Amino acid sequence: MQTNRLSQEMSIALNSQVTLEAFAAQVYLMLSSWADDAGLDGISAFLLKHSQEERVHMAKIMEYIQERGGKVTIEAIPKPEPEPKNAQECFETVLKQEIENSEAIYKLVDLSMAEKDWATFNFLQWLVAEQREEEKLALTLLDKVNLAGGKEASYASIYELNKDIGGTGQEFPTADEENPLE
Repeated sequence: MQTNRLSQEMSIALNSQVTLEAFAAQVYLMLSSWADDAGLDGISAFLLKHSQEERVHMAKIMEYIQERGGKVTIEAIPKPEPEPKNAQECFETVLKQEIENSEAIYKLVDLSMAEKDWATFNFLQWLVAEQREEEKLALTLLDKVNLAGGKEASYASIYELNKDIGGTGQEFPTADEENPLE
């Protein structure tokens, strides 16, 4: 009896999203490391927490694949782009990463609709909502950097920006809390 409820195409696509979430986590780790090296402890801590959030997304997708009887495949991830030169480039990278992730998720939603895979369509709605929040946060942070002076921000502005971003709340559940395997 066939127990895998995912089509081969959907299984491949979901596993690709697992890899993309892992890559996003690496991008945030790279940016966190850059910020730490630049003495921006608040920004570094924010980005480090965000890396963990991406790993939670990855784990949740993995759990869904397994729940539907599919096989998770772990692929190598590429090295993140070069480190930014300033806070503006850092948060432009954040926004770019989130937009690319959103576009990949929209393709998954399109595929689930085309296949009439309503269980996967329903599962993906949390990711759609999550990405809307992620893009909004990335835009807000980039706006703050631009208000601080962008690439030409003074040390005083960067100091205040670092404190402000370091205080940005980021509470997120673990994958098990989001998708309990009862």
